[in-house]
Parts: sequence; C-alpha cells; structure tokens
Amino acid sequence: MAHFIDRRLNSKGKSTLNRQRFLKRYKQQIKRAVSDAVGDRSVTDVDSGEQISIPKRDISEPVFHTGKGGKRTVVHPGNDQFIAGDRIDRPPQQGGGGSGQGDASDSGEGQDDFNFSISKDEYLDLLFEDLALPNLKNSQFNQVVQYETYRAGFQTDGVPSNLDIVRSLKGSMARRIALTAGDRRKLREYEEALEALHNDKHDNTVAIMELEHTIAVLKAKIAGVPFIDTFDLRFKNYARKPVPTSKAVMFCLMDVSGSMDQATKDMAKRFYILLYLFLSRTYKNVEVVYIRHHTQAKEVDEQEFFYSQETGGTIVSSALKLMDEIIQSRYRDSDWNIYAAQASDGDNWADDSPQCREILTKKLLPVTRYFAYIEITERQHQSLWREYQTVEESCDNFVCKHIVSVNDIYPVFRELFEKTKSTGTAGGN
Repeated sequence: MAHFIDRRLNSKGKSTLNRQRFLKRYKQQIKRAVSDAVGDRSVTDVDSGEQISIPKRDISEPVFHTGKGGKRTVVHPGNDQFIAGDRIDRPPQQGGGGSGQGDASDSGEGQDDFNFSISKDEYLDLLFEDLALPNLKNSQFNQVVQYETYRAGFQTDGVPSNLDIVRSLKGSMARRIALTAGDRRKLREYEEALEALHNDKHDNTVAIMELEHTIAVLKAKIAGVPFIDTFDLRFKNYARKPVPTSKAVMFCLMDVSGSMDQATKDMAKRFYILLYLFLSRTYKNVEVVYIRHHTQAKEVDEQEFFYSQETGGTIVSSALKLMDEIIQSRYRDSDWNIYAAQASDGDNWADDSPQCREILTKKLLPVTRYFAYIEITERQHQSLWREYQTVEESCDNFVCKHIVSVNDIYPVFRELFEKTKSTGTAGGN
C-alpha cells in the first residue's frame, strides 16, 4: 500500500487538521514518549503540555523516485574495474574529530530525533485514553450530584417572603391605568364643561347640577378600582437544577520508614502524578493532602513528602487515623469527592495490620469514593497485604496492586481505571 504525502502549502485553517492527522498516525510512538515523561513532573504540574521526541526512523515516509524501470544490464563507458554481477564493497567509514562516541559519517544526514510540543489537552488525552473513574455503587453516585438554586422569573402565587414589592406595585399601577383611562378622560372633559358653565353669564343651574352628578359618579367609579389586587401580586420564583460536584480531594499516604529507599519513593511519586492528572480531568478543583508516616503520621508538603529521610519502624494505622481526622475536620461536607492512594513496601508491625483493616472498613471506605493501595516491593507479601486483600474482597471501592519496577506503574494504573467494554465505565477491581 502506498502513502501519498501532500507537500502543498497549508491554506488558512488547515494546520490544525494536519496536526491531528500527525498525532493520530504516530499515536503509539507519542504515547510511549508521554508515559516516559510522567516521572519528571511535579504531582500538581498540569498547566503545561510536554516536549515530545520521536526517533526519526519511526516517522520516515515513503517517496516516489523517477527511474527507467524494468530489468536492465548496463556497462557504462570507461569502466575497467567491474563486470556484470560484481558486488561493490561499502567504503570504510572515517572517524571525525568530534567529541561523540563512535565513528562519524562522511556523507548524508544524521538520524536526529524529531522534537515537537503538544498542548496540555493533547498530553492528557494521550495519557488517559480509554480510562474512566471506577464503577461505584448507586448510593455513591447520588452523593456526586448537588443542586444549585437559581432565579427563574416571577409567578402569581407564592409565600409572602418571596413577594416582590416593586414588581407588584408596577403591575398594580398598570392595571389601574388600563381600567380608568377612559373614565379619567371623560372626567377631564366634564370638568372643563362645568367650568365653562360657571363662567357663562346665563342661568345654567340645571345643567351644572347634572354635570356635577355625572362627575361625582365618575370619581366614585375611579375610586372604586382597588389600589392593589391579588392579580397584581408577583412572587420571586426559584428553581433547582442538578449540577455535578466539581470538588475532589486526593489523599497521598506513604511509608517513609528506613525500609523505603529513594527509588521506591520515586516510583510512588509517578503513580501519584498519574492519579492527580486523571482526577484533574474529571473535577474542576482537586486538592492534595500528603501524609507521611513511620511509627507516627504527619501532614506535610510535597517536597518533604517525597524527599525527607526517616529511620525507624512502621505503624500504618497512624496514617489512616490521621486521614480520618482530616476528613472529619476539613472534608466532611458531602460536596467533596474523596480519593486516596497509599504506597508502601509492605512492612508493618504485625499487630497493627488488623487495626488497619478495621479503620478502613468502618471509617474511611464508607466516605471514600476510591482507595488504592500500591505495594512496591520485590519481597514476599506480609501481613498488611493479606489484611488488605480481605478488605478488597468485601469492598468494591478498595483495590490493592503490586508493583515491582518502574515499568509496572502505568500498566497497573491502566488496570485500575480501564473502561469495561460492556458499560463504558471502569471496573476498578
């Protein structure tokens, strides 16, 4: 199959289309480069795109060459070294005087990488393609929707507290003007006629009495129109519309005891970055809470969370207790969607692991939309993993996964949030 490359200059508005074609054609190479670039970012750094580098050999394009075609046997004039069928050896390469490794080529072009930038939206689309938030219980979905009250005009009935006085008085005035306009016009005419009769020198007593009676009847009729009627009342109307909540909080829990080296922390950081980026595409505002623990737990900033050195043992329940305290004090409002990710090498005080299971099942998981435990170790699983597996079997919004090396991070993340083919939502188990 041949590919035709259109080398004509782009007309106005065509650059975006060609760019999308390029991203679609080399999606696999770009996705690999995007995945490799995750570890170099800060957890909350989602405001920029990414600089992508693709090997030039991966984007080579077929071209047409003009030739005579067919099978030909030719001996050019002046040839005194070769006959038909001889194979010509490749000329030896000569080394250059540069500082690079290996020999340089004396002709042709080098195979430099092709570098280009992608936007923030393109970066996230490639990183989280075919992923979705985990499938949750119906009761949890009900908590995601909140209602917003907004003004929806006016209505003719309602409670007194919603009465709009100005709008009601305007309606009353308009009604009284409409009902009495004709009578007021006649009243002015009769009053002018009465004044003319009074100024007349003739005796107009009977006519004056009749006009005065008519004027009195008109004034009584005009005065009989009520100042305000129930028809004039206007009440403010309020309606409620469902709006999805846009607030989420992500708890990052990590063991920083002596058994957690910097390489293990870096792998945990990459997983936290993926989770934050993923949540930021679903929720408008995402807060991050960092909790580090050894025998005691402490809320810290990102720098201290990933790079502070600690020694000593491990008591995991201290971090879970602190997370529960923070939720009760700052995120108890139902508007918050709570997510948590815990990273550890599996070490824990043996008597503390059952306590961790109790805290999770009774306090944290009922108010948490999703809790992921990532164990980063090459050793055999210990008591904490076994207790967490028990929790995973009984709770749909909890999952535990095992990571051995950096290459396992993105596959495990995709496994956690991959969409199911039947429902279009993520399985989460």
